[in-house]
Amino acid sequence: MPRIDLVVQTNIVNSPRVMQLSGMFDVPLKDKLSKEWHLEVPLDERDWNIGLIVGPSGSGKTRIAHELFPDQIDVPLQWGQPSVIDDFSAQNTITEITDAVSAVGFNSIPSWMLPFHHLSNGQQFRVTLARRLLELESPVVVDEFSSVVDRQVAQIASHAVQKWARKTKKKFVAVTCHYDVLDWLQPDWVIDASTPAFDWRSLQRHPPLELVIGQVPYAAWKLFAPYHYLTNQLSNAARCFGLWVNGELAGFQGILHLPHPRRKNIKRLSRSVILPDYQGMGLIHVMGDFIGSAYKAIGYELRSYPAHPAYVRAKDKSPKWQMTKKPGRFLPSQKTSVKSTLSSGVNAGFGGRPNAVFRYVGPAHPDPDWCCSFTGSRRR
Repeated sequence: MPRIDLVVQTNIVNSPRVMQLSGMFDVPLKDKLSKEWHLEVPLDERDWNIGLIVGPSGSGKTRIAHELFPDQIDVPLQWGQPSVIDDFSAQNTITEITDAVSAVGFNSIPSWMLPFHHLSNGQQFRVTLARRLLELESPVVVDEFSSVVDRQVAQIASHAVQKWARKTKKKFVAVTCHYDVLDWLQPDWVIDASTPAFDWRSLQRHPPLELVIGQVPYAAWKLFAPYHYLTNQLSNAARCFGLWVNGELAGFQGILHLPHPRRKNIKRLSRSVILPDYQGMGLIHVMGDFIGSAYKAIGYELRSYPAHPAYVRAKDKSPKWQMTKKPGRFLPSQKTSVKSTLSSGVNAGFGGRPNAVFRYVGPAHPDPDWCCSFTGSRRR
């Protein structure tokens, strides 16, 4: 069983200012200051994926991490390519890279094409996590975890990274002074450096989020347009919906009527965006499911035409959505005009993009009268 018996001693030089401080605050002068940590760390007793070393600044958490994982903590990464996806190892395929960055909540595809120094703090934090988890051997140990981002980003990113680590069977250890990531990171074990103490911890649900979905004016699209991976254009005919997380507007979906030669009751999801700080929680699927159920309650079918690989995979796994066309780029001879595409409702190769096609087949919302007001549609 691993055990930490760590003693750190620091020599004190009695300079004139040190002696003045001693007199001002009545602190006895010493030749040395020492700090000790003694604890059992039974990491070999159980299988685990996620660890957390936490404690206030100066409590010794980094020293403990170095004692346990001397070769794994904060392995340096090199950045400097024209785009962050080019910074990833040449041994990783583009599919592996896009899966990793999507999994940690870095889903803004245009930003993948930017150099590292052009990204926001939150984006840099997430793409760094993706590279470490993809390129480094277990355990991946990150000091000062989440220290450079705000607490909302830290919590949601913590949830995203633990999901990816468990899925890929990686061991991940976060070292941080922020106790607020505990319930989001869901560690299998925790070392509190301030005590010090080691505890195994069972997997629990993350704290609840208060979600509200409702209509928003068309003008709300301006907040979300810069983060759409394809275009900032949205038809003026779109009916717009927003998703609020704990009172903050975080998601947007625009719905259009789909002209069809035989059916008059098809709606299509035209634009769908979750703001970067809230990516990694699956909120885009929560929103689509809810709107699909509302339209179904009043006699409409909602269709979705995703091209993002992670979005397609998630939709395909959902029992609430049925794939009617697999993704795949159309040959030039097979392309049809957008007008023809919308009329048929079948060929979803907009501009030759590799769209899949899904239709909502989940349950209808239990209150059709409420859905009439919500969607602004008359019941059929």
